[in-house]
Amino acid sequence: MTEANKNEPVEENEMTFIDHLEELRWRLLRSMIAIVAGMIICFIFAKPLLKILIYPASRLDPPLAFQFLKVQGMFIVFLEIGIFGGIILALPYILYQIWGFIAPGLLPQERRYVFPLLGFATLMFAIGLFFAYYILMPFALSFFVGLAPADITANIAIDFYIGFVIRLMLLFGIIFELPVVSYFLGKIGLLTSRFMRNYRRHAVVGIFVIAALLTPPDPITQILLGVPLILLYELSIFIVKLVEKKAKKEEEEQEQETLPAKDMEKTAEG
Repeated sequence: MTEANKNEPVEENEMTFIDHLEELRWRLLRSMIAIVAGMIICFIFAKPLLKILIYPASRLDPPLAFQFLKVQGMFIVFLEIGIFGGIILALPYILYQIWGFIAPGLLPQERRYVFPLLGFATLMFAIGLFFAYYILMPFALSFFVGLAPADITANIAIDFYIGFVIRLMLLFGIIFELPVVSYFLGKIGLLTSRFMRNYRRHAVVGIFVIAALLTPPDPITQILLGVPLILLYELSIFIVKLVEKKAKKEEEEQEQETLPAKDMEKTAEG
């Protein structure tokens, strides 16, 4: 096998465009089944999960009082908890399905990173959830509720509160995947640290635009989302730089290994 063949993706069977669409359909179907299964499990344990989600509000002084204003209000709350929990439980399997779809187009040495990437992606998503729950939520609740005058009591609709908490946690879970995506793109050569540094200013502007679109229309939440995004962007630059250094080191080692063979060929020809 020549050096050129080694760098080509291995395709046992060439797939048509229709075959790719069919494979994508089945992988999406499997992911949906995993989400539904996780949703059923979380729906069964919705009440304990509800207590966990309202815990930050119970730590306020005074604690928030909740109410539901619609007959189906609590059902909607449990349904949201089920969907949110189902996505979290099914996340590793969903990531595996995504990897399985794109893996045939990758080089053999790139495919070996599947399990480290799946573990890293799951870990970063969990860190994003914990960051939103333990750091962002207490600060945001204290700030927003603290704006109310002393003679106004905060009675929050439980469905609005749960929707706010779930959206914020899910958003930060996705945002914390930025280093994972950067690592993968850097590994396959589609992203460089130089490119990320050159467009840092554009990225900062884009980050705050995204924060304004994804958060409620208030500057505090936008800043709370924008600052972690900027830090994650800087972390992604550092990760891509490490990937480039490792790739360069491997190339130098490979060149050193091939030099003796070339010298022997020249000696034999001489």
